[in-house]
Amino acid sequence: MILLFSLPGPIQAETIKPEDFLTFDAKQAKLGQLLFYDKILSGNRNISCGTCHHHSLHGTDGVSLGIGEGGIGLGTKRVSEDGTNRIIKRIPRNAPGLWNLGHRDVKNVFHDGRISVSDVYGNGFDTPAEEWLPKGLTSIIAAQALFPMTSGAEMAGTHAENEVAGALKDRIDKGWPIIAKRVRTIPEYGALFVDSFEHINKPEDVTIVEIGNAIAAFIGSEWQSYDSPYDEWLTKGTPLPEAADRGRKLFFGKANCAQCHNGPLFTDQGFYAIGLPAFGPGRTRKFDPIPRDVGRMGATDQLEDAYRFSTPTLRNVALTGPYGHNGAYSDLSDMIRHMADPVTAREQWTRNKPTLPNVPWLQKADFIIQEDRLEMARQARVLDVVPVALSDAEVADIEAFLHALTGKTAATRPMGRPDKVPSGLQVD
Repeated sequence: MILLFSLPGPIQAETIKPEDFLTFDAKQAKLGQLLFYDKILSGNRNISCGTCHHHSLHGTDGVSLGIGEGGIGLGTKRVSEDGTNRIIKRIPRNAPGLWNLGHRDVKNVFHDGRISVSDVYGNGFDTPAEEWLPKGLTSIIAAQALFPMTSGAEMAGTHAENEVAGALKDRIDKGWPIIAKRVRTIPEYGALFVDSFEHINKPEDVTIVEIGNAIAAFIGSEWQSYDSPYDEWLTKGTPLPEAADRGRKLFFGKANCAQCHNGPLFTDQGFYAIGLPAFGPGRTRKFDPIPRDVGRMGATDQLEDAYRFSTPTLRNVALTGPYGHNGAYSDLSDMIRHMADPVTAREQWTRNKPTLPNVPWLQKADFIIQEDRLEMARQARVLDVVPVALSDAEVADIEAFLHALTGKTAATRPMGRPDKVPSGLQVD
């Protein structure tokens, strides 16, 4: 099935202003910086948020499907531990960038949008924790920050390894109090929370809510970016390089990129099937018999959402590859070609296109889903992209325009990575 889109007229993305962001407390942001890089938040005390969203990798991990628990190192150099600690599967989806998550327009997060702003459960958000998500989280970033801690493959580990994962076996929220106690009983953290939050009078008052809000303050203020050459073109009339300007005209015109990549964040925050090649363990549901990823349907249980994934922001996109929900393409030009003609690109895709850390015992399983003829046919039938014929020169021009969306100060963040953290654990 191919869905056709009609454009009401020329679409022009908007620039971003400082007032478009949520306001974050500076003390909480500084505390959040330490928590973001502290492995105390993981079940086995061996992985932090920063392991997969590192400053040196522009807020991502630089690979298609990462290694969480059981891994050592960063990015393409991250490898699995040996023996009983070796990983049993890759992280099923690509680690998204953190850019501009503090923008007031952000309404859902994760590739399937499984966390969204909503009061359906009386706590401000629709999340996998449903009514068990604690009240008091001040932003969608704070809600998002809590869930990697509940994932066995990402940060929690297995129930036989530590008390956090053991508690999660009972219910998704049961590990958070254990993590909060770990943090607040460290004297330096306890003092920082009392100093950063007006309602915290003593360390014993700290819960996972304050931890989430502090991490959100850091992410929301640290990863703001709106000083790209394109922004200067919009606000000051500064000319773009010739190739980038040609690419801009294609992006908003013939190539139809702006149908979905529009607005100040270059995303409509919708969900679409774009026909990416399937591989990896898949984000499977409990009753999935095969390693597939049904996308948005996994969050909504609605058949019409099958194989649809969120539209990513394109700000700083040149820094945040590989691309797609599973990182199917490591090269930005390959991703552009895929979006222009998904059917042909999928047929021509080869297994060297993604960037996968070397894990020999997983290599056969990495691509086993492609041997399932019926599943491949199901995925191929759902496509929300109308093909557009682009020459190699036009692809290069669009790529040049996407590079013009890179913030001039993107590599120079105001806070950066701390040298040490209160737990005393090693900082990646």
